[in-house]
Amino acid sequence: MERNISSKDMIFRADKIDLKNLDVQLERHWSRVLSKDFENKNKSRELWEIDPSKLEIRDLVAQGQYGMVYQGSYDAQDVAVKLLDWGEDGISSANTSTLRASFKQEVAVWHILDHPNITKFIGASMGTSQLKIPSKNPSEGYTSLPSRACCVVVEYLSGGTLKNFLYENRTKKLPFKIVTQLALDLARGLSYLHSNKIVHRDVKAANMLLDCNGNLKIAHFGVARVEAQNPQDMTGETGTHGYMAPEVLDGKPYNRKCDVYSFGICLWEIYCCDVPYTDISFAEASSAVVKENLRPHVPRCCPTSLTKIMKKCWHANPEKRPEMDEVVRKLEAIDTSRGGGMIPEDQAVGCFGFAQTRRGP
Repeated sequence: MERNISSKDMIFRADKIDLKNLDVQLERHWSRVLSKDFENKNKSRELWEIDPSKLEIRDLVAQGQYGMVYQGSYDAQDVAVKLLDWGEDGISSANTSTLRASFKQEVAVWHILDHPNITKFIGASMGTSQLKIPSKNPSEGYTSLPSRACCVVVEYLSGGTLKNFLYENRTKKLPFKIVTQLALDLARGLSYLHSNKIVHRDVKAANMLLDCNGNLKIAHFGVARVEAQNPQDMTGETGTHGYMAPEVLDGKPYNRKCDVYSFGICLWEIYCCDVPYTDISFAEASSAVVKENLRPHVPRCCPTSLTKIMKKCWHANPEKRPEMDEVVRKLEAIDTSRGGGMIPEDQAVGCFGFAQTRRGP
């Protein structure tokens, strides 16, 4: 009776093995393996890709819907690390793909920028699990980053957001010289972006950061994009309600002038240390901005030079809004030596009107 013989039971005669041919085959195999390994090791990195071994993540600074921001260091430099994990429960794969595409877009825009009023981009990583993240419970040490997650590393700015800074000064207000300087920083940053054909599309106080000396820098380029040559290619609601230009809210084609409109709103906020449209809902404000030409109420104590800039920037007609380099020149020409800042609440007489809204150009 025949017995099945497995390969492990087989015995080979040494004098029947073609050693020369085997050597050739082995040489070819190892050549392919080594070549592939060399390719992987020397595969060109993206210009913006970080070296995870140089990144140390320390303290949690902020937490949002899709991720967290930590303070840390990269190559001995203080940095902020934004970790994004879009694989959470309730987020569809389609939405995850959209968010990852948005992340790639943010990195593609940010890594080429170099200006004193733009937050310095250090690098980014997509899908690395080599990062060690501090656990919420210190006794648990570190956790690893899921392979689906991404991170972006930028310079750390200790002054926090412009939004928080204005809120902290909501009662005493800001000296006119500081108002003008913050406005100039923002205007110069936007002028630089526009000169490089980049539209930020989400200009607001929460997206502006301050360094330890109070200098303002633009951050968060998640919805920024290169300006389309054909305005019809840029449509749809992109940005934050309260800051969005009428043409954006109305779904019409738009260009860099939508940033100019948002700057006008930010300029009002910087002067008043307040937020507009607090007495009505976002939906009501958005509708009124488009249909009734609603704009924030400008206090009577606001210097004419600043009021004119605000009104020109938030004009309903994008073509009548100035370019940001013109705004820079107008702000540089303002004389701040005589004051003109918003009067503190305990001293104000007839200067305020935050609860009021104004229909006008």
